Amino acid sequence: MSQDRLIKLVTKGDAKGVGKGHTYYTTFNNKNKKDPSKKHAERKYNPIAKTHTLYEQKKK
Repeated sequence: MSQDRLIKLVTKGDAKGVGKGHTYYTTFNNKNKKDPSKKHAERKYNPIAKTHTLYEQKKK
């Protein structure tokens, strides 16, 4: 996996806070973002909370 496009996604957990801090790594091309001031966010499966939660981009 190319390290220059690698980003770290961290979740705040579900509504009760279960699964908070779970990390997910993915690649993303920041040069093609429409608004560079916004951070990348995805809904991914959180195995700790056993549901889909929102993951937001954090600095490496």
